[in-house]
Amino acid sequence: MGPVVNVPGGGQFRTVIFYGPWQCSRQLMNYCREKCAGTGHALQGCMWLADVKMDYQGAVIDTGSRYGMTHCCCNYATLSVSANQSARSQWDNIRDGFRQQWAARFGAWPTDRNGTAYPGHHIRDLKHGGNPTDWENIIPFPKDIHDTLNGLYNQCYANNPPWTQIGPDYPYGE
Repeated sequence: MGPVVNVPGGGQFRTVIFYGPWQCSRQLMNYCREKCAGTGHALQGCMWLADVKMDYQGAVIDTGSRYGMTHCCCNYATLSVSANQSARSQWDNIRDGFRQQWAARFGAWPTDRNGTAYPGHHIRDLKHGGNPTDWENIIPFPKDIHDTLNGLYNQCYANNPPWTQIGPDYPYGE
């Protein structure tokens, strides 16, 4: 749960991120199928990585939004080791500035109980051509979960369950 952020002109919002990964809902699986097909690729699996919720409280209205962050395991080619290292270096070079920009938009970049910043997770992984600096490709992720994602991504790209199966509409309770 992020801090309350004051909005110019009045009101406040708070960002709350629910972390998976979970099996994709039918809607998210269809989204991934279309996304892969739109670039000439086949869907091999779908992972619902996180659900980002933004709540707004204003003088006149209280509202909010939700956004499911998914990883579509399309049959993308893998990058060479040197190209992957180059992409990783690009991320390393902008990481601190990215976290500062994130904080200006959404509130402080999340940290663990010891104050260590969460790793930035690339939704479309660098190994499969993910953009290392694209705002829509990076989300903070708790280290313990982040450390397991590479193995889970490998299952997803291998077209293995549970990432090939449809999950519930909302896999968690608030």
